Amino acid sequence: MFGQRLRLARKRAGLSMQALAERVNPRVSAQAISKYEAGRMMPSSAVLIGLGTALGVSLDFLVGGQVESLESIEWRKNSTASKRDRAMAEALVIEKLEDYFAIEDILNLHQSDDPFATLRVNQVVNEEAIDAKSRDVRKEWQLGIDPIPSMTALLEDKGIKVIEADLPERINGLACHVERAENPPTEAIVVSRRTNVERRRFNLAHELAHRIITETNNTDIKKEPAMNRFAGAFLVPREHLEEEAGRNRHGMTWFEIMRLKRTYGVSAAAMLVRLGQVGILRKTAVEYAFKTYAKSWRREEPEPIGPEEGFAAFERPQRFERLVWRALGEEMISPVRAAQMLALPLSIVERDMRGPRDQ
Repeated sequence: MFGQRLRLARKRAGLSMQALAERVNPRVSAQAISKYEAGRMMPSSAVLIGLGTALGVSLDFLVGGQVESLESIEWRKNSTASKRDRAMAEALVIEKLEDYFAIEDILNLHQSDDPFATLRVNQVVNEEAIDAKSRDVRKEWQLGIDPIPSMTALLEDKGIKVIEADLPERINGLACHVERAENPPTEAIVVSRRTNVERRRFNLAHELAHRIITETNNTDIKKEPAMNRFAGAFLVPREHLEEEAGRNRHGMTWFEIMRLKRTYGVSAAAMLVRLGQVGILRKTAVEYAFKTYAKSWRREEPEPIGPEEGFAAFERPQRFERLVWRALGEEMISPVRAAQMLALPLSIVERDMRGPRDQ
C-alpha cells in the first residue's frame, strides 16, 4: 500500500522518480524510489519524513492503512483534465477518507446495512418507471413530496461518505467504491467547493440514482440520461410541481422559472427540463426556450443561489465534523489531532472547546 501511495503522491506532484530523488532530504537514488513504489523496499523513518515533505503530503497519507484503493471511479471533469489532475484529486480524497475512517474507528462506529438493497433495480421499462422509482424511494424513506432540504445530509444518513474538497480546477467531483484493508467496502461522493448549490444538489441526486438503478437493460433508455431523469424526479416531484406551477401551461414567465428553481434548489435549465417532462410545458415550448432566452442556461446559471442563501446554507457535509467534535468532547482525541482533522488553527479549536468568555 505504501508503494501505491508514494506513486500517487509523486504523480500528483508531477515529478519523475529522478526529480523526486533530488528533492528528498536525506538524499536517495531514483532506483530506491522505484523499489519503494514496487514494494521491494521500505524507506527509513528519516527518508519517509523527507518523502512526505518533498511531496507535500502527510505521513498519514503515505502509511495510512484504512483505504486500500478507490475503485470504479466516476469522474465529473472537464475534458481537459490531466492525469496529474486526477492523481491530485485521488490523493486528496484518500487523505480525507483516512481521517474519516480513523474517527469512526475511534468512536467505534460500524457501517450499517445496505440502505439501497430493497430499492435497487436493474431494468427500466420506460421513463415513467424512472419517475415511479423516485417516488418509491421517497416513500420508503418517508420524505413526502416536499423539496429535499439537504441532499448531502440525506446521503450521509444513508451511509455514503460525502466529502467537500478543493479539487483541481478541471475536476468538479467524483464518486467511487472504497476498498478497505480490514473493513467492508463503502461508497464515497466528492464535490468541489467551487460547484454551485444548484449543480451540487443535482449531482448528488444523480449519484443516488446510480445506487438505485444499476442498469436500464433497455436499448431505448441510455444509462446517464436515466440517472438525470431520476435526479430531476427525485428533487422535483410531479405532484408538488403541479401544485406550485399548475397543469398544462401555455407558457411561463422568466420570473416564475426563477422562483421554481429556488423552491427546489435546482438549476434553471434542470427546472425547464422537468417542466417539460411532467407535461406542464409542451415539448415544443421547452425546445424553443433553449433556442432563445434559455440558450445560455446550461453554461451560466441565471440568478444563482448565493453561498449562504436558502439551500446553500444546508448543502454541505457535516457528519465528519460532528464526529471529530464528539471525539474531542469525549477526550478521545487531542485538540492538536482535532485541529489537523478539521484543517483549522489550533487556537480556533481551543476557543470553540471552551466557548466565549468575558474579556
